[in-house]
Parts: sequence; structure tokens; C-alpha cells
Amino acid sequence: MNGSGPPADITAARWKTFATERAVLAVARTVTSTARLLEVLPGVFGGDPRVEVTFGEDRSSAFHAGVTDLLRASGVRVIPWENATSQPSDLVITASENARFDHVEAPVLILPHGIGFQKLVPDARGPERRLSGVVPPSLLAPLRSWYAVSHPTQTEQLATVRPDLADRTLVVGDPCHDRLLASLPLRDRYRRALGLPEGPVPRLVLLASTWGGESLIGSAPELPRRLLAELPLDEYRVAATLHPNVWFGHSPWQLRTIQRDALDAGLILIPPFAGWQAALAAADVVVGDHGSLSLYAAAAEKPLLLAAFGEESVPGTAMAALGRAAPPLDPGKGLREQIEEAIERHRLLRYRDIVRRAFHEPGRALPRLRSAVYDLLGLAEPPLPVAAARPYPAPAPESTESTAEVVVTRLAREEGVWAVDVRRHPAASRPERPESARCFSHLASEVTGPGRSWAESASVLTVDAAHASPDEAARRIDDVLRRHPFCRIAAVALASDGVLLGRPDGRRIRAEVAGALAQPRLVAAIGYACLRAGIPAEGVFLLRVGERSAEVRLRPWPAP
Repeated sequence: MNGSGPPADITAARWKTFATERAVLAVARTVTSTARLLEVLPGVFGGDPRVEVTFGEDRSSAFHAGVTDLLRASGVRVIPWENATSQPSDLVITASENARFDHVEAPVLILPHGIGFQKLVPDARGPERRLSGVVPPSLLAPLRSWYAVSHPTQTEQLATVRPDLADRTLVVGDPCHDRLLASLPLRDRYRRALGLPEGPVPRLVLLASTWGGESLIGSAPELPRRLLAELPLDEYRVAATLHPNVWFGHSPWQLRTIQRDALDAGLILIPPFAGWQAALAAADVVVGDHGSLSLYAAAAEKPLLLAAFGEESVPGTAMAALGRAAPPLDPGKGLREQIEEAIERHRLLRYRDIVRRAFHEPGRALPRLRSAVYDLLGLAEPPLPVAAARPYPAPAPESTESTAEVVVTRLAREEGVWAVDVRRHPAASRPERPESARCFSHLASEVTGPGRSWAESASVLTVDAAHASPDEAARRIDDVLRRHPFCRIAAVALASDGVLLGRPDGRRIRAEVAGALAQPRLVAAIGYACLRAGIPAEGVFLLRVGERSAEVRLRPWPAP
């Protein structure tokens, strides 16, 4: 008979390869707190086989969804919380203050999952709010707790609100801030990962929201779509990073459903597990709220606007000071003007004094944290110094390229030449469509693609036909115009520099243009503006898209 006894005790020494001397239990309770541990602990224990780290998964949080996937992707050893607390540990490390720490006997080190004690959050044990980052005495005896803080002022703050914790803080700085500073020089790499082209254009606007009804996304869920509707596509991109509690307090499906128009319009959505740091390094301007990312943005010298700043912010903190100093985003005014004003008026070191109140001696956080942890473990630190702060990896965003756009053209006669200013906005963002004697708007779309319904009503259609000859382009145009009776202009890029345009009346126009603006949809905008204004589509035109411009020569094809 093949007997099957109880499972082997994997904590027993005889199963080990490494001769570990200390056991550390890391508490995985929410995505936010778990991600912070996964970010910091490798730097603390890197290269030391004497310490074994096991993750205890506490499923009691309303925001637990996503934790299991994050742990599985990280490859850590996970034990259910009820089993983890019954096993001997030399130290418990957490970035969450709501686990049942009274079930463990080891000392507990609480790491911040943001920047200090900056926010009041709902208390799971009652209707009141509590100070985020502080463990209630009912869950953890003060003499068994230690708090890693990023600045001495947080020590003073904690002693004021909890006198029993007056001597329980360890000032180490902020490892996340240090890595963010190391990441700033990689801006171009992060932009490429986000799908942005080389160069200063387009500018990247990053929406950074905490969670709750007073947050940016909670108080203004339409803001991503509005920004996409008001910021020209050739000059701006919009990305959003939302607190994991937004993702998992509802669900990823619910979030994507609420933001469907913005996503269809090209919103770059940063995933909940990682990537916000790289997006922040790549950003040209940040629109935030009272969440920690606004303070990180200020420390990174980014232009900053606050679209929300709720009463959850704790008075007397660096975050509260930032709320008074940073300009607000007024939803009743034009968003583009406010974004551009924030960029133009921004000055380096604008928030220097506020940042100094949040981050103590940047660049030294991880060595200090390692020293504190090994002291709590009663173990000598490894002989090798802590490695320098590593830049964050490139992000893997979620985004959909817009296949249909509302194109606005403005005509002006300048020095004997027609100048055509073109601005494009994703059609899914529902932008305004101004019309006047010299200003026209139209819908432009690809003939094929996910937005096929756009193509059925578009005035301008473009065909993806790489390296087309003029004859092949003409055949493509004939086919498009035959199948789309509402189309006024069809455009195909040519193998040589230029675009071939076609009208339903049989006219074919060859546009000669080189460079970045040699795009069928941009060139077709000139042809459409000529059609609407009754101007012959022949001769030299000046095409302007934002700060870029190019000469475009139009002539009949075939040549008479």
C-alpha cells in the first residue's frame, strides 16, 4: 500500500539549501503595500543567504484583489496569513497597518506605502477616519512596533497624535524617491516604452490620482476624456496612473468600462502593479491631487496642477503645504490653456522647501533602512555596501491608438501663400467641431481597423498602403470612393515622398512633402480645406501642425 502522510514541513532545516539564520515575514495585504515591499526588500536583503523572507497573504482587506496575481508574478513563497502567523519569525515587515499583528510575537517594522502620514482614510473598524500608516493599538502593542519614516518631522507628528509611539520611529528617508531620482535621466527610454516618438513633441500629460471620492478620478472621472478632447493629438499625449485601490476597490473591468471613451481615444493607462514611476519620469506636466504622486512630482521638478485636493489631507504636513502652493486646475476653464500656462510658468526649485520637509537626505534611504532592519534582526550587515539606487524598469502600458480623428483646419493668406493650421483630436473623445468662413472641421478615419463605424461617416479616409506607386494609389482611391459614398477625400501615401489625394469627381492631386508631416491625414486636411473654401488645390501651401511646419506642393495627377 502506498501511504500518503502529512505534507512535509517546508520550514524544516533538512529541506533547506541555504543555511538561513533569520526568518522574516512580509505581510501582503493590498496591492499598494505589497508592491512597496517587493520594491524595497530585494535591496535590503540582496546577496545575503542568511535571511529568508516569506510572504504571508492576508486576505482581510477590501482591496485584496490583485495581491495573489502580484505575488505569483513575483515568484515569492507565500503562506496564508493564518498559517504564517503561527510560524516563528524574527521580524515582521509590512507596509499595511491593518493586519492582525497581535497574532505574531516578533517585532513589527511598518514601512510607509506613500510619503509619511499625509492622509486621513476611512477606518475599517468604524465610521470615522484614521491616520493612514499608523497601526491601531488594538492590533499591535506599541513596544513591539517600529515605524520607518522619510523625515524627522514625521517623528514629531507621530509623537503628537500617538504619544505611546514617541520613540518608535526610524528616520531612513524614502527608497522610492531615491530610485525615482535615478530614473529621471532615462526619460527618453520611458517615452519610447509609452509609445511616444523621439523629441520634445508630443508633450506627455500624466494624470495621477489617489483613491476615494475626493480624489482626482473620483471627483472628475470625465477629466481624462476632456483632456484628450482639448489637447491636440500631434502636440500632446495623455497618460493616467491610478491608485491600486481604484483598480481593486471596484475592478479592472469596471475601471475600463468607466474610462471606455478615454481609452478608445488613446489614453495611456499605467497598470496598477508597476510603471507609475517611469511615467512620472517621462511626463512633461503632472495633474494630480492629494496623493503621494503629487509630492513625488514636485520632488522631480515637474510642472504640477492639482485637479482635486480633498479634506483627507492632514494639516501641517508637506502634502498640505503643497496643496496651498501648487496651482489648481479649474474644470470650468479651458484645459489646454491651463496646461500650457503650468509648463511655461514652472520654475526649478519651486517646491524645494516643501520637498525638504518630506525627504530626508536623498540617496541614503536604502543603506539606512538595511542598517535598521539588521539591527532589529540582531544580525551583522553583509560586508558589501548596498548597491546604488536602480532606475525603474520601462513601463508596459495599456493603450489603443486612435484610428479616427476630428480634424480642424484654419486657413489664412500669408505673404501670397495659403497657410493651413491643422489640429487633430481623437474622435472618441467627442471634441468640439468649430466652423466659420475660414475654419472647418471634418472626421478622418482609416478605411479598415477597429473603428469601422467611423469610416462609414468620415469625410476623409486614408488607406494603409506602404510603398504604393501613383498608379497603385489611384486604384486604391477608386475602390475607397466607390465603397464609401460619403467620403470627400481619399488619401494614400506614396513610396516616394508625398501623398496622392482623390475626390469623388475624379480629380487626383499629388502632394509633394517630406519629413515628419508627410502623413496622409495631415496632407488630406489641406485638400479638404481647399474643397470647403472653394480654393484651387494647386500650388504651394504652408502646413502647420503645432510648432512644426512644412511646405506642401499640390499639383494635378497625372500632369496635364
